Amino acid sequence: MNENCLTVRSVTKSFPKFSLDNLSFVLPKGYIMGLVGSNGAGKTTTIKLILNMLKKEQGNISVLGFDSVKNERKIKQNIGVVFDTNFFVEEWTISDTEKALSPFYDEWSHKTFTDMLDKFQISLKMKIGSLSRGMQMRLMLAVAFSHNAKLLLLDEPTSGLDPLTRDGLLEMLQDYIKDGEKSVLFSTHITTDLERVADYITVLEHGKLVFTGSTEDL
Repeated sequence: MNENCLTVRSVTKSFPKFSLDNLSFVLPKGYIMGLVGSNGAGKTTTIKLILNMLKKEQGNISVLGFDSVKNERKIKQNIGVVFDTNFFVEEWTISDTEKALSPFYDEWSHKTFTDMLDKFQISLKMKIGSLSRGMQMRLMLAVAFSHNAKLLLLDEPTSGLDPLTRDGLLEMLQDYIKDGEKSVLFSTHITTDLERVADYITVLEHGKLVFTGSTEDL
């Protein structure tokens, strides 16, 4: 059994009208897990808790063997994030964006970044605001790959993408984990995507865990 890339144990987070209640699941290294649930089920809250963007009230989260709070800086060197909306400055060029981001990552590779952009047919001179949704997704992936992220967290990455772009993204995720050292957690409500690439599934409903385990078991 591979060691776990991500371990979530008995995690709780409460809001005035919603609570994530006693959530537990594990993602082994070298696999893809789909995080499934309807809008408001707790998928984005879970991802933000893993990233320490929200403070959990109880429980423990371990990423790559490190505590998500005590070792936040070390962990974020090794995490790539793709949200469902662009989080870069729209007035900047892609070159500006690389200059701003690269100093934060010890393993940043300009060559990997430009190779990925060439593959995606994106120019360093393009402005962030001019990119289509699909191109924004590709740019976020290029950033993640360029600092050798060991864990990808994707929040509804295929929502709103055309089928061809979705297929390309899913193929990239499968290639990404081939070395057995990297893992992917992605939230989605598109079950056909899960059938194609997910090794494990975690299902949430109204902040509660419904199922977690292998796709075959589900």
